[in-house]
Amino acid sequence: MTPDEKFAALNLELPPAPTPLGVYKPFLLDGNHCYVSGHGPLLNDKTLIVGRIGAGMSKEDGKLAAQQVGLTILATLKHNLGSFNKIKRVIKVLGMVNCTGDFEQHPFVINGCSELFEKVWGEDNGVGVRSAVGMGSLPGNIPVEIEALFELA
Repeated sequence: MTPDEKFAALNLELPPAPTPLGVYKPFLLDGNHCYVSGHGPLLNDKTLIVGRIGAGMSKEDGKLAAQQVGLTILATLKHNLGSFNKIKRVIKVLGMVNCTGDFEQHPFVINGCSELFEKVWGEDNGVGVRSAVGMGSLPGNIPVEIEALFELA
């Protein structure tokens, strides 16, 4: 199955592609690479998931928020490229987790996005290198922000 077909089989809905909230480009093509700026967990009604993991938000809720960030990144890719088939592979994911100082399970949270990408592009092409780090805060009190780098097909 193609990446577009794999995504369709997941029966997940993409939120609207977000617009910049500052002076930056959410999407940039450079040669054979596609850079996606940090995205938050945008919902279909254009609101954001908010909260801090370890302070009223569980790691499981954080993982779902990371999946929603992955869907938001996919919405940006679809908006700009027209098809997930134009992506050859995920190169790098940087996941930032808004959490309390004693929270130590950042990779578990960011797996919400990484597992989504693996389902769309497969084990070989959907899993790239990754960093998952904790932050004292994130814009608008979102629980997760993720940026990514893709290789074009």
